[in-house]
Amino acid sequence: MYSEIFLRLEPLGLERVGAAAMAEGHQVRLVDLQVFQHDDLFRELAEFEPEAVGFSLNYLANVPEVIDLAKAVKSARPGCLVFVGGHSVSFIARHVLEQAEGAIDVIVRGDGEAIIGKLLAAAADGGADAPLHTLPGLVTAAGSGPAPLMSASLEDCPPARELTRRRNKYFIGVLDPCASVEFTRGCPWDCSFCSAWTFYGRSYRKVSPEHAAWEIDSIAEPNVFIVDDVAFIRPEHGDAIAAELERRKVRKHYYLETRSDVLLRNTEVFRRWRRLGLEYMFLGMEALDEQGLAAYRKRVSVDENMQALETARDLGLTVAVNLIVDPAWDHEQFEAVRAFALSVPEIVHLSVMTPYPGTEIWHTESKKLTTLDYRLFDIQHAVLPTTLPLREFYRELVATQGVINRKHLGLAGLAGAAAITGRLLLRGQTNFLRMLTRFNRVYNTDRQYGDHCREVPYQLPLPDHHEVGARNRADLYIHSRPGRGAS
Repeated sequence: MYSEIFLRLEPLGLERVGAAAMAEGHQVRLVDLQVFQHDDLFRELAEFEPEAVGFSLNYLANVPEVIDLAKAVKSARPGCLVFVGGHSVSFIARHVLEQAEGAIDVIVRGDGEAIIGKLLAAAADGGADAPLHTLPGLVTAAGSGPAPLMSASLEDCPPARELTRRRNKYFIGVLDPCASVEFTRGCPWDCSFCSAWTFYGRSYRKVSPEHAAWEIDSIAEPNVFIVDDVAFIRPEHGDAIAAELERRKVRKHYYLETRSDVLLRNTEVFRRWRRLGLEYMFLGMEALDEQGLAAYRKRVSVDENMQALETARDLGLTVAVNLIVDPAWDHEQFEAVRAFALSVPEIVHLSVMTPYPGTEIWHTESKKLTTLDYRLFDIQHAVLPTTLPLREFYRELVATQGVINRKHLGLAGLAGAAAITGRLLLRGQTNFLRMLTRFNRVYNTDRQYGDHCREVPYQLPLPDHHEVGARNRADLYIHSRPGRGAS
């Protein structure tokens, strides 16, 4: 739901895997179903006649769509190898294979760039009987291979941006159009609601400053979203990239995500990037009280969060903050959030607390789940019991989001955005204008409540272990840290 309004991001993962496949001599086409339709995909299949089709499955809510598409691809091209990779599917590979009923041949866990060449070579050599399950990170009906390979260098396969068409459709807020770039991969923190650290085994990898500056310089779009989970953890790295961009005289408009403590600790790096064109920052505050921060294991205090907002204001940055909605909230807690959102100049986003496979709370909270419908695991639906009746919970959630929306995108906001909208329309960019008009169609009580009443074709698997404390935390990892044995 969020992506229906506020953003549509360049598919860096597919571009990187495509680049790795092309480096091995393969011909590659990319159909981004964010901006194309299913009919476009099947026209491409008929024209290109591929020997292999891969799907990126980073979001749990897309599992049913990908399974159905895989079945349709197998029907259209029976001899085609169908493989699926991405963040979410890495945690539930075996279960998705079973639900696909033979339509998916192999699931790739972990870094796709590191294994795509070996996967395609093995499939070409052995056909349908190739022992793909013996390769690192691959899962088939016959079994699972060793732990996934971690890309030796993030510089080996820069994204093949020439594969993506309709690039003017990628945007985030007023940055329209907007490309994406990756400086680092992984996160060293261990928030209980997040699976970034479990996916990468708490590892942290960086591109060289020279490579980062070269890549930004090569991007045609005037706007760039830095997709790192936490930007500029290492201040010397952020400084060095800035120096290279200054040397090259590169000017872009930037959006990034970081943590309050990182902003406070490395303020001068962010100040330097502000001079380079940094305009927008996303801060995951998550909670307004110490109890909530401790429950999510954020390792920051309420005071640090408020200081970070002041620092960002002093830097002249437009800040969006995220707060996690606990399904246990009552009317008073929603009202308190509305009051906070109206009291600060920042944009406040809400996400509903959701146990995802790969997170610690998946193992501690999954017994309480009220639904296993993949499509509802999108941080905009309640999948745990709510204190308020469910329809009332959504009425409060939509009312709170509506207050925030009117504050920034109401009549006053629209008047303030008129110049931006006009400038973008003159360049043929309509994403921002559509964003201004879509809120009420996307966020409404009847839609969100009604989503729980749909027929459920595919359901999430429940974890084998419900108490994460009873097992080694490293058992949650997809990747092992370099130098460690497989988990």
